[in-house]
Amino acid sequence: MNELRTIRARSGTNQEGTSAHNRRVLIEAIRVNGPMSRAALARATHLTKQTVSNLIESLEADGLVASEDVVRGGRGQPSTPYRLVPEGAFALGVQIDRELTRIVAVDFLGQEVARAVANLPPGEPEEGSKVILHHIGQVRRDLADRIPMSTQRLTGLGIAMPGPYGLKPSGDDPWMMAKWQSFPLLETLAAGTGLETTLQNDATACATAERMNGVADGLDHAVCLYFGYGIGAGLILGGEIYTGSNRNAGEIGMVLFSRGGTVAPFEHRSSFASLLQHLGLGTATTDAYDEVERLTLADDPRIRQWLEGAGADFRQAVHMVETIFDPETVILNGSAPSALSRRLFEAMHPPLPSIAERPGRTIPRVQLGMIDPWAVALGAAAAPIRRAFDPLFSAILKEAP
Repeated sequence: MNELRTIRARSGTNQEGTSAHNRRVLIEAIRVNGPMSRAALARATHLTKQTVSNLIESLEADGLVASEDVVRGGRGQPSTPYRLVPEGAFALGVQIDRELTRIVAVDFLGQEVARAVANLPPGEPEEGSKVILHHIGQVRRDLADRIPMSTQRLTGLGIAMPGPYGLKPSGDDPWMMAKWQSFPLLETLAAGTGLETTLQNDATACATAERMNGVADGLDHAVCLYFGYGIGAGLILGGEIYTGSNRNAGEIGMVLFSRGGTVAPFEHRSSFASLLQHLGLGTATTDAYDEVERLTLADDPRIRQWLEGAGADFRQAVHMVETIFDPETVILNGSAPSALSRRLFEAMHPPLPSIAERPGRTIPRVQLGMIDPWAVALGAAAAPIRRAFDPLFSAILKEAP
């Protein structure tokens, strides 16, 4: 443990009645920086040593942190670093897409413990929800078999599904899951699992995973451009995931772009779904994913043609979000095939001139993040853990006398 390294942490508060916030601050500091001693935590969070000691004892008693071997050497007294305990908490995440569902269980660190995948009946949420509940049960059993104590430490169930939410799409709109939008999904899954259940769009879920275990870990301001069946933006603003008033923040796939004199929504021409249409492959089945991966690796001219236009659109999108949000970085992530995502990332360079092109930058303007079919499900699972343990200003308001 290097006590002299740069520590990334939020400040706690020594006011009375703010222990919940301070617990979250310590948890995040250890998660972002790795094992830390009480003295290092006190310096990084601006809490008193006594406050840190009391909170560490509380976290240790709750099974959320554990001490490591005493570190000796160098100046000062020997120190005892504390780490997060992976078995301290667990959560379940579900990705619901047009053709399939992915279910995953993660531990306190956001690492996968169990998973399941299944096809969904096309456009039939009543039957589809039964499939989802069946496989949630399977994942819970797998998790309990591997870690019996997990049954008492489940923090909740996170759901991720394409947006936008609350609109009235036509029943045959291929870009929106119209029947799922009107189905009582959260109520059905909450009743079937007995868990607190929350919903976010797929781009926000992917950003949640990115912030917990990806390129955005430790960043306070970042925009994650989600490249999947559709397109979206996950917003990390002020160190927190921003979802908007109707959970529709970041629906940039709906933004109208012009190319060659034709105006169309961004995702209608630069999403994975648009490429499937371009290739005549139909729906986003696992076979279609494999075929696109094969064509990309073979440098198929149809892939090259599509990438030329999509790359230009994504460069424009980077310029747009840099201008609006002034992020530390823009991250390309998503659930599209890996080889295709990497080629798209290359096609996004060089980024267009913008206010982000300033001297003294230490982080690239555009970075490649999590490109994994399971990224959305992992982010959905990370959401209940982050909601329960991330430092939030609301924690101070709730506990203030």
